[in-house]
Amino acid sequence: MHIPDGFLDARTAVASGILAAGGLGIAFHQVRRHLPRRKIPLLGLTAAFVFAAQMLNFPVAGGTSGHLVGGVLTAVLLGPSAAVVVLASVLIVQCFLFADGGVTALGANIFNMGLIGGVVGYAIYRLVRRVSTGTRGVVMAAAFAAWCSTVLAAIVCAGELALSGTVAWSVAFLAMVNVHMLIGIGEGLITALVIVAVARARPELLDQRVDENTLDYGPVLILGLLISLGLALFVAPFACPWPDGLDRVARTLGFEYRTVGQPLIHSPIRDYHLPGISSAAAATALAGVAGTVVVFALAFLLARLLVPKPPADTD
Repeated sequence: MHIPDGFLDARTAVASGILAAGGLGIAFHQVRRHLPRRKIPLLGLTAAFVFAAQMLNFPVAGGTSGHLVGGVLTAVLLGPSAAVVVLASVLIVQCFLFADGGVTALGANIFNMGLIGGVVGYAIYRLVRRVSTGTRGVVMAAAFAAWCSTVLAAIVCAGELALSGTVAWSVAFLAMVNVHMLIGIGEGLITALVIVAVARARPELLDQRVDENTLDYGPVLILGLLISLGLALFVAPFACPWPDGLDRVARTLGFEYRTVGQPLIHSPIRDYHLPGISSAAAATALAGVAGTVVVFALAFLLARLLVPKPPADTD
């Protein structure tokens, strides 16, 4: 669902950018106030995992693929404000390092996947949790909210395309919703599987009432980074090569030609292929590893800057 340059007109790009900047500002403020300093490495870890997982496109139907967005998954683990920071970090690195998503559409992508996918998706999760209890309730609520967040983000994307005059609203709405209802099933299943794994291995990560000072996040950080790097190194090169939902809709409806011919900026690892490597699989694998490390560093540094140090004990 990464919108490239050329799909949105200037008015829509600026408006969505303003909304994204406002949402990011609120998210930064909330993270600064509420994220425990001990969870800073987890924010970086989650960003690294989401980046690696987004490289793993899965087949949907009719030559179309989808990939995890991760907004609800991150919000369940760290809270909705942290989810916005995580998704923004991932999207910024994807845009500037890999040319995945346009520079002019960066605000729209953050708004769609970070704010709609993370914040609105989390609100749906909390509503469902009122009538579902226990670990099974957490998993079911997260899966349903993840599906909803994917469809809602697709609807918002269709609205942005329509406002830009790229395609008629009625046509964009039907096309985007139809394909993303299927992609959302994959989003929900992946979210559920990760939540189940966390609940079995470290259930305290899902319990907001646990005293943070009693938790040791070191083993989680090491294992999580190894899993993220493993996904990028060994699985990403074999991901489904079919176009994702938005690309397929653009081809079907005939507006893919609106993409900018020449990139607005130079992306050093364009299309997730590290230059200078003859093997396509190796180029993708090493690009994924590089991106995973960069995303982790960016999200970690952002959290370190946002979360204040505890006051020094003067006694």
